[in-house]
Amino acid sequence: MMARESTIENERLEMALLLEAIYQKYGYDFRSYSKAHTRRRLEHRLNMAGMENYSEMIHAAIYDEDFFNELLLDLSINVTEMFRDPWFYRAIRKEVIPHLMTYPFIKVWHAGCSAGQEVYSMCILLAEEGMKDRAQVYATDFNELILQKAKQGIYPIDAIREYTTNYQKAGGKVSFSDYYTADYDNVVIKQSLRERVLFSSHNLVTDGVFGEMNVIFCRNVLIYFDRELQNKVLRLFYESLCPGGFLCLGSKENIKFTEVVDDFELVAAKERIYRKKRRP
Repeated sequence: MMARESTIENERLEMALLLEAIYQKYGYDFRSYSKAHTRRRLEHRLNMAGMENYSEMIHAAIYDEDFFNELLLDLSINVTEMFRDPWFYRAIRKEVIPHLMTYPFIKVWHAGCSAGQEVYSMCILLAEEGMKDRAQVYATDFNELILQKAKQGIYPIDAIREYTTNYQKAGGKVSFSDYYTADYDNVVIKQSLRERVLFSSHNLVTDGVFGEMNVIFCRNVLIYFDRELQNKVLRLFYESLCPGGFLCLGSKENIKFTEVVDDFELVAAKERIYRKKRRP
């Protein structure tokens, strides 16, 4: 029993040293991510690389940049799809768009944008509501490699059937094929949508306030953070929103037990849409 406890403690220490090494060497801070999530991702890379322990991984992460880039993709949160949770986008059309229409110009921030599928989903929605030309969409992620994929707007053609179904369930008004061109095994999002998006690097863990936004999307990212980091990021969102701005979280996230609970009003419970309160 003592030997097993010692092994577990050693692994915990090695993982902490690995995350500290990544932060010191590259500036990416995963130290406040959920321990369970981080362990799963690191174990995956450990097995894929055929390594004995995390001490080997520390050495590889410091001295082998290619290995580090693979590790960075493992630790990034890149699970998404176009019009994910169609009922969420129906709520955006019903509850958020009418308010946005009262502004002459709006700014939308997708924080942790991954490969861009949800960014382009919102661009399509804005286009269909006649708001594309008076909107600026910002899409950020800390991973430069995934940002490049998002900027290209290229997705496997095998995924289009699912994306099309999601779009239709989300209240799509035309044929989904109007928004992309087919290119062999992939589809490319049309330039008219991509031109409204500014992609840039931003790290929610270490970077500061991002403009004065009308809407912030950060869906299913906070679940990978510990409670302290969740509070820090939610405060960042609050400060980045204009009064009356909307915060859109993932279906498994809410602000109920966070430090900003009194700073937002609930707009849609199931969809996790909140609105920054206007102070008197």
